[in-house]
Amino acid sequence: MAASRKPQPDPLESLLSHWPDELSGQCAFEVGLSGGLDSVALLALLCRARERRPELEIRAVHVHHGLSPNADAWAEHCRALCASLGAPLRVERVSLILNGGDSLEAVAREARYQAYRRSAAGVVVLAHHLDDQAETVLLQLLRGGGARALAAMPALRKLDAEGPWLWRPLLGLRRRQLEDFVQAQGLSWVEDESNQDERWRRNLLRQRLLPQLEAALPDYRRHLTRSAGLLADAAAVLDEVAAQDLAACRREGGLDLTRWRGLSAARQRQTLLAWLRGLAWPAPEPDALAEFQRQALEAGAASCPRLSLARGLLYRYRDGLFALPALPAPAAMALGPVDPATERVATEWGGALSWDWRPRGLPADTLARGLILRSREGGERLASGVGRKPVKSFLQEAGIAPPLRERWPLLCDADGRLLALPGVAVDSEQASEPGWWPQWRPLPTEPR
Repeated sequence: MAASRKPQPDPLESLLSHWPDELSGQCAFEVGLSGGLDSVALLALLCRARERRPELEIRAVHVHHGLSPNADAWAEHCRALCASLGAPLRVERVSLILNGGDSLEAVAREARYQAYRRSAAGVVVLAHHLDDQAETVLLQLLRGGGARALAAMPALRKLDAEGPWLWRPLLGLRRRQLEDFVQAQGLSWVEDESNQDERWRRNLLRQRLLPQLEAALPDYRRHLTRSAGLLADAAAVLDEVAAQDLAACRREGGLDLTRWRGLSAARQRQTLLAWLRGLAWPAPEPDALAEFQRQALEAGAASCPRLSLARGLLYRYRDGLFALPALPAPAAMALGPVDPATERVATEWGGALSWDWRPRGLPADTLARGLILRSREGGERLASGVGRKPVKSFLQEAGIAPPLRERWPLLCDADGRLLALPGVAVDSEQASEPGWWPQWRPLPTEPR
């Protein structure tokens, strides 16, 4: 007697029975619809669920990347599908701009998520399924990912702190089950030709390696997904401990070196990674992070170890660890006539200019004639009580960290004559008694 295929659970019943409690009361759902099998199945399932729950508002969003010659046809297919299912569709056309070292896959993904963030729905629903989850775990393992990466895709999370929910209700279902469902519904889908391109690691896994793995270990998807769940728990514990350590190490503008040094080596690294996540900076390579850790602990007090990242710079200076966002070199900034009662924020300079009334400072008429902020070019000097000193010496004596010295502005009059180093010194030959003393406040790296 021939073996029969094991009956599979009804995808609709699976969807309804695993509806998250967190989504109780949510009525507006928007499906990320590529037009492929998975998202067609998801949209059809939610429209079927609407028959059981009439309060549901089901709509879809199609992100048109423009990468394929078939992209317009895919959008038209999505329009026809949504019309047949009674689901409103919005089509978001995006332009992908790659900078040096950017991955096309990563840039396209970010463009999709930006479109999801603009959703008016309370829940954005994505069609990742069990096969996708298993592939993601393997890919992250091959990339050398840690617990957070190997935890793979959560079924439910907030897209942003104030944004919609992101729900993946199909993570318990295999692609084969979705294909059976879509065929039973008489629906069609599009095939993305790039899914056959084995230059992409996911396609290589899918086309060549996973069929062999399945032949030997038919339940590999469940096993990998179980591991991902266990690692998600481990990552959550790591995050909780790192958040506590980060809070204990915080100081004005950065982290306290002494308190950070008192942590174990692993907790030191986790604290730095938690700090970077809070800044929305990507994590560095593990070797680079470990080398920065070593230098921060071992370098002499006068040293300034640095870790350069795409979004900015981590550095240790004296008794603290600090983060400095990457900024393009600013152009000279004409301030015009200056009101000393008003703070002037110069975002492109990464700081804010304000004024104190002191026994010695700049005359009010100098401010009234207009001022300019400009960059250092090298060789500038300011008059002091003991002659003219290099600007570099003033910054060193003031304890300004080397990375900040490199972008510290000079304050000049309307004719370009150097008047002061804001927050550090005023040219004694230009000062009056009393007068206005310029202050410079670097803008905080993190929101207050």
